[in-house]
Amino acid sequence: MNFFKALFGGKEEKPEDKKKAEEEKNFDVLKYDGVKAMRAHQIAYAIKCFNHALQMKEDLEINDYLSQAYMMADQMPQAYEHLQKLNEAQPDNMGILIRMANVAYMMEDYSAMSGACEKALLIDGSLPEVHYLYAKACIGQEDSVNAVAMLTKAISLKADYYDAYLLRGETLLQSNELAEADEDAAYLLDAVSDNEDILILKARIEKAKDNYEESLSYYEKVIEVNPFRVEAYRERGMMKQEKGDEAGAKDDLAKVAELSAQQGTEGGNEGIEKSVNDNYKNNDPFKVF
Repeated sequence: MNFFKALFGGKEEKPEDKKKAEEEKNFDVLKYDGVKAMRAHQIAYAIKCFNHALQMKEDLEINDYLSQAYMMADQMPQAYEHLQKLNEAQPDNMGILIRMANVAYMMEDYSAMSGACEKALLIDGSLPEVHYLYAKACIGQEDSVNAVAMLTKAISLKADYYDAYLLRGETLLQSNELAEADEDAAYLLDAVSDNEDILILKARIEKAKDNYEESLSYYEKVIEVNPFRVEAYRERGMMKQEKGDEAGAKDDLAKVAELSAQQGTEGGNEGIEKSVNDNYKNNDPFKVF
């Protein structure tokens, strides 16, 4: 047999090469199974596969997968930990920094969120989304002045940035700057007339201005657009109570109790999961999905 190996150039595989090839194969299988599981929303199994793969060798792509999987599992500290590793390896990657800001927001760690936004702005200050995220971090730190400044900058970079207009209007309302808040609400109503968030902002502005009938009309429009909007019934009911409409207030507050009970048992986590899924799909630095 050795004669034929020598004759035809055959070479016996070394044990260490065989072991290395086996490890590479196992690593690829774990990665493939993890991605397949994550896409099938079998998140616990995906996390298990990815962690086993990382035990075999360091791999940035696996860190990326794990950050997304932990976000889907609502395990934000673990997601942030893997994002930090990605950021250390790729400090100029805007997608990673934006995802870090989003995860920090979900952790309610507004200091970390500000830090990620500041790093992103140093790399590229032309992205309106970063200014918007920075504004949300400022709001979390009760810094409404800088929040409004950041939102104004975001709008200057993207004229139709409706989310920024809405958040600025809400922030101005919280600061009792009613005229400025009303300007944002008017712009939004002209651009998007049937959005429930815009309608409820307008209702709250009119309530703050003591325009009872106007406020009621906008709360009614909110409920027409979304009959399940609990805040609309609650706030309208409280306003009716303040104005002496006990029967109307009772009906609205009964509806609040009914909807709260339903939403407490049905689909309560679906909105959270959708938000998380949207975040990781929109901020995938390796463009996996």
